[in-house]
Amino acid sequence: MPLRLHNTLTRAVEPVAPADADGVFRMYCCGPTVWGPAHIGNFRTFVIQDVLRRALEIELGGVKIRHARNITDVDDKTIRESIAAGKSLADFTAQWTEKFRADCAALNLLPPQVEPGAVVHLPDQIALIARLVDNGHAYRADDGSVYFKVSSFGKYGALSHLKLEELETQNDNSAGHLNQADEYSREHVADFALWKARKPEDGPNFWPSPWGEGRPGWHIECSAMIEKVFDGRTIDLHGGGVDLMFPHHENEIAQSCCAHAGDAGYAFARHWFHSAHLLVDGRKMSKSLGNMYTLADIAAKNFSATDLRFALISGHYRSPFNFTLHGLGAAKSAVQKLDKHLQALALRAAGEPGKAKELVARLKKSAPEALRWGRFAAAWEVLQDDLNVPGALGEIFKVEPKAATVEQATEDLEGLVKIAVGALGLDLPLPEEPLAVPAEIADLAQQRWEAKQARNFAKADELRQELSARGWKALDRKDGYDLARE
Repeated sequence: MPLRLHNTLTRAVEPVAPADADGVFRMYCCGPTVWGPAHIGNFRTFVIQDVLRRALEIELGGVKIRHARNITDVDDKTIRESIAAGKSLADFTAQWTEKFRADCAALNLLPPQVEPGAVVHLPDQIALIARLVDNGHAYRADDGSVYFKVSSFGKYGALSHLKLEELETQNDNSAGHLNQADEYSREHVADFALWKARKPEDGPNFWPSPWGEGRPGWHIECSAMIEKVFDGRTIDLHGGGVDLMFPHHENEIAQSCCAHAGDAGYAFARHWFHSAHLLVDGRKMSKSLGNMYTLADIAAKNFSATDLRFALISGHYRSPFNFTLHGLGAAKSAVQKLDKHLQALALRAAGEPGKAKELVARLKKSAPEALRWGRFAAAWEVLQDDLNVPGALGEIFKVEPKAATVEQATEDLEGLVKIAVGALGLDLPLPEEPLAVPAEIADLAQQRWEAKQARNFAKADELRQELSARGWKALDRKDGYDLARE
């Protein structure tokens, strides 16, 4: 069965595959606005998109995927914050772009093949706006700003199912949040800015254009970059958070389709992929509530980026996800369980710890599509059905880590690496060498365990302190204990 995914445009779950004869899957995802560190709500969208890309690469057997994710480095926020920081726009956005990339690497996101920036593509945006003005889909206002005439596009609202006659403003987005609307004069409240005339508060951040000095509107940036990166072709998939469906994605469709008005068959994007928003403890994230977590905040609470990635993908992408620290703790335990599962299969397959580590390292470097599924085939089948990650995780944990034969263990190990590391992108650590425990330490630990089982807690605590003095600690389980260095 092919990978199937909900298409926001058609409201149906449809197969996902490249449409062009060259076999290249063209995928564009709206990237970050680099005015500060990205938060976990941003990253929920990005890690879900990463799982989709990984699943596509496995599903399509190594087909070439051209994945583009843009960087928004000029808009109201980047200009306002760069001026407040006393930095040039370029220097200010560069530091946050690098921070974003570092966080993506920590979360094990595959880097996009193309990462266009809005400022670099200003000439492409001006050229696209000029085409829209020339064909009557845009107009210049008295102040020099240029607006898209929404009434000129009869299909406006097809993505978000909004009717133009009911649209009074673009001030609220599709997630019900305040949209940073452009406060400029326009013919109709539904019209949106393609080019913004220079204002005093923009400082030195303006560029020349046929309509006067200014800067681009937010929506035109993505349309122009998609046009440039994909040579004017219809793309196979466009992704983003549900809050971008309206007005951002609706406006992208309108301006791109109108710019290609004479191109029969042009559809901008065949498949629209939106992930639901994230809540924290049942509430929207905000600085005032103190619940707007970044990766640095998560690390400060002694959770790894892998723990966070597991948590963010553990809910279905089309359902709002409620993030809690308790849930993050459960994700950490689940990652540890997966790691132990992997290590048990690796040891059974390889026969000894050193070889087990080498085997896992080799499998992790392999192309996932070349690996077998073993007993994890059911997890893949569930994942193919609308990227059902929680269902796939349920199937993964159904598989017992014990394997009857070395061959079964080897095949299962490939399957676990393929689904957990390859498809879900969980950066599970390599098997560790067994800890060399001196005989006297092992004896003290056993005495402590026996004292605890006999409810002689004073003796058990005395032995615990002696272990600690020698640099060791016992980590109790329900059925025994593990030893670790202090």
